[in-house]
Amino acid sequence: MLINDKGYMEVLANIKIAIREAQYRAVLGANREQIVLYWNIGKVIFENSSYGNRFVENLARDIRLDFPDTKGFSVRNLQYMKKFARLVQDEENLQAVSALLTWSHNKYLFDKTKALDEYLWYAAQAIENGWSLSSLEYYVDTKTYERQAIGEKATNYKALLPQSQSNLAIETFKNPYVFDFVEQREGIIEREIGQELVASIAKTIMELGTGFAFVGNQYHLEISGKDYYIDSLFYNTKLRCYIVIELKNTDFKPEYAGKLNFYLSAVDDMLKHEQDNPSIGILLCKERDKLTAEYALKDINKPIGVSEYRLSDFVPQELADTLPSAEDIEKRVMRKYEIKED
Repeated sequence: MLINDKGYMEVLANIKIAIREAQYRAVLGANREQIVLYWNIGKVIFENSSYGNRFVENLARDIRLDFPDTKGFSVRNLQYMKKFARLVQDEENLQAVSALLTWSHNKYLFDKTKALDEYLWYAAQAIENGWSLSSLEYYVDTKTYERQAIGEKATNYKALLPQSQSNLAIETFKNPYVFDFVEQREGIIEREIGQELVASIAKTIMELGTGFAFVGNQYHLEISGKDYYIDSLFYNTKLRCYIVIELKNTDFKPEYAGKLNFYLSAVDDMLKHEQDNPSIGILLCKERDKLTAEYALKDINKPIGVSEYRLSDFVPQELADTLPSAEDIEKRVMRKYEIKED
């Protein structure tokens, strides 16, 4: 007799969840063991470099003789292990960061990052945000570390937001934002740029960062019988607040901060719920003088950040060679990857 009542279905659902969680822990545990093993082998190779260029080739050959059915010990992979041990020398970083990433993620970062701090930042972001390998490639290619972690930021977030929210808001803020999937054209206006950002909303959100949910474009507010339109309105699930984005196709002007301050007051009064944190503004301009922006924000009473943005034909030279095309991004988002890789 088949049991199909509600209680049985709940029991079955709980067992399925337990099985999936156990399978995930097993995969994660196997991955951790693999990464730690690779690091230890890399240390041995690194510490015995005096054997010369043929050392790794000999190791690969002799390991294959004793373990013919075991993958992962090719010359190329052993070289990656050596690179791993040379870059990550602290076992604490190994256990807390490297071992939580797949070997594919780690190898990519060994190739693309220049220093330990950069490697650890991308690795931590990938773990925290659940980045696939294709997502990690996008953020590295667009130099997110330089734009988000160490870029110059002009905000008043620290002064006006609770510490827990301000720290996260500052960490997620970028300068510049790169919308390279929107073509810079002569005479293009803000509304057209906004429409193209909405038309490619998945790519826009990918650039804005984790936790952004799209609410509306040219979002309508009626105040004292007059119509006002916010360029773009988002909600951020990590910051737990509305994000008001105003986009200007000119250099920054102090009066822009006043208008955004007005919109934030209206959103906090008309849309914000009791459990929401204070709404945050992001003002995007073609160019921004940091000191001018800081003066403009000094006596503003709402949290605002001022940043630059770049479109496809308006990319700084230092970023030009690394930015992927829109087609590349689309392919990367769709590409799947293996947890283990030879």
